[in-house]
Amino acid sequence: MAEILVLGAGLNGLVTAMLLAHDGHSVTILERDDAPPRDDAENAWLEWHRPGVNQFRQLHFMLPRWRALMQQELPAVLEQVIAFGGSRLNVFAELPPDLTGGWRAGDERFETVTARRPVLEAAAATVGQRSHGVSIRRGVKVTGLLTGPRVIAAAPHVTGVVIDGGAVLRADLVVDAAGRRSPVGAMIESAGGRRPDEELEDSGFVYYARHFRSADGSRPTALGPLLQHFDSVSVLTLPGDNDTWGVGFTTSARDKQLRGLRDASAWQAALKLYPTAAHWGEADPITDVQVIAGIEDRYHRYVVDGEPVVTGLVAIGDAWACTNPSLGRGASIGMLHACALRDLLRDVSPDQPEKLVRRFDEITESTVTPLYRMTLAFDRHRLNEIAADVAGETYQTSDASWAMTKALYAAAQQDPDVLRAYASVASMLCTPPEALAALGMVSKVLTLGANAPQYPTPGPTRAELLSTIAGPR
Repeated sequence: MAEILVLGAGLNGLVTAMLLAHDGHSVTILERDDAPPRDDAENAWLEWHRPGVNQFRQLHFMLPRWRALMQQELPAVLEQVIAFGGSRLNVFAELPPDLTGGWRAGDERFETVTARRPVLEAAAATVGQRSHGVSIRRGVKVTGLLTGPRVIAAAPHVTGVVIDGGAVLRADLVVDAAGRRSPVGAMIESAGGRRPDEELEDSGFVYYARHFRSADGSRPTALGPLLQHFDSVSVLTLPGDNDTWGVGFTTSARDKQLRGLRDASAWQAALKLYPTAAHWGEADPITDVQVIAGIEDRYHRYVVDGEPVVTGLVAIGDAWACTNPSLGRGASIGMLHACALRDLLRDVSPDQPEKLVRRFDEITESTVTPLYRMTLAFDRHRLNEIAADVAGETYQTSDASWAMTKALYAAAQQDPDVLRAYASVASMLCTPPEALAALGMVSKVLTLGANAPQYPTPGPTRAELLSTIAGPR
């Protein structure tokens, strides 16, 4: 079995380490933030500081796909999340029966376990640090890559890392799970290699979010999907842990007129305009308005023009690719990616470095890259639609997939079968083509959704929203 270094003790780094250790590998996680996780939810939320993770206290939600993978691979993590007060819920059963048509066999697939990000990570870290074969070292900054004789003339071969103080740690394989801000690409270049191929642009979104806590232990009733779209904004309503939940407005970072949502009273007044979400703000807020912007869409590829840029190192999760952090897709994609690496190492050992890197690139491109591209395509269309809303225009595109996406969303609010198809896509349980492949589904979606209003859920016009944000309170 191999000696493996995992860079980063975020959620993806932790689950990767545990998966690999369960297969008999010896895994050491290196985390630059020195603060250890707290041993309960409230302390994790209030006291645990992770400066390396800028979205640490922003909205988070874990999708049914992630729950299903964790239940299969790492059930102890789910048990620890629940022990810390995490919520076990069924995102479909939360909806009103007049939308769902009542419970049906198979609806159990929509079950998930979720919590706020610090609580999720603390739970995973608690299980990780007691897992055989996993060692977590915090407060360790990786400053460079240790390299050995090259397997490929143009590509450095990584044999470990250099940490602050100049000490070296050797490994058979280094796994970059350092997240959105990973410095590993620059380190490959400093080691005499070529940077991984990179696609980079601002996602264009901004979030204005608050967290709330129930006074009586109840959770607001879901009157629509977790993510609902309206004129120039989208609204998120996300259950959390320990009687908490998060609510957020998502819109274009270029929309200066909505920057008034930074003000808590304006934010609260705006939320009251949305009948299916307003009641989520009728509780005790535990945060002010939290704003996150400057979110980058970033994708790396480590085989460029048919040749690996490095051997002895692979990247997973957000260190490989990241997008607008909408509704837990990143954690689900990261878990799929980690499982793919674990499975590959069962067939190809690190002492076959070129074969390992090439195979992992192939697997990445066939399994998780399509999910990244799908997320990116939706976000680009939604951002363009918001821009048209701001301009007082109707968004026009020649991309037939966007018209079908809009029709699916509208039809889901009118038909229980379509709602299940939509929920399956939103939960990452299947892709849109798979959901639409059911007999008669396309016909039903087009009949019910093709000519539906642009925004079928009741909500204010943009003028009404702007007036409320600007008006006296």
